[in-house]
Amino acid sequence: MEKKQILAQYMPEAAAPIIARWIDYFQCEFKISRNRATKLGDYRHPFKGAGHKISVNNNLNTYAFLVTTVHEFAHLLTWNDHKNKVKPHGEEWKRNFKRMMVPFIDQQIFPEDVQQAIVSYLHNPSAASCTDLKLSRALKKYDVKHDAISRLEELPLDTVFQIKDGRRFKKGERLRKRYRCLCLDNGNIYLFNPLAEVMLAATGT
Repeated sequence: MEKKQILAQYMPEAAAPIIARWIDYFQCEFKISRNRATKLGDYRHPFKGAGHKISVNNNLNTYAFLVTTVHEFAHLLTWNDHKNKVKPHGEEWKRNFKRMMVPFIDQQIFPEDVQQAIVSYLHNPSAASCTDLKLSRALKKYDVKHDAISRLEELPLDTVFQIKDGRRFKKGERLRKRYRCLCLDNGNIYLFNPLAEVMLAATGT
């Protein structure tokens, strides 16, 4: 009971019993992790006597937490089936992600817009779920809003913005999936995800 209660603090309550069963069935060490800038979740396969390990960031909204959890369990299932003989987000992983998402879709645990984005993604999962823009955009609607933070795609061209480490950039045009931005501190060009969270910055002199 305690495991389900803890999980229900981070994901939709109706999903917690299913994830708790998966943790027990796969004898998986499941950790709720501090925020990591480079990843939302992580899976580690059994190694030197240790079993499966999954970690998911604690700062995700409940729906993003659940999608990330399913994403990592799909890695676990893929490793059980194929070990490391297939690509991390190849066809085998995509099939397993689709299979493991079914109970949550059937129970309509997600809001309608998120559910539609997941179903659309599952029809043609061309990217890992965490990098699919349509799905990420739907999930981010449920993040806690901070007045000072905007998504890069919402800002006009040539807007000067700042990222967490203090560096300032000028927003450039979009090249395929990313925005070409000039770093005002070192003159280098960087490519940004449209959903990158940034803060407006003064241009200075």
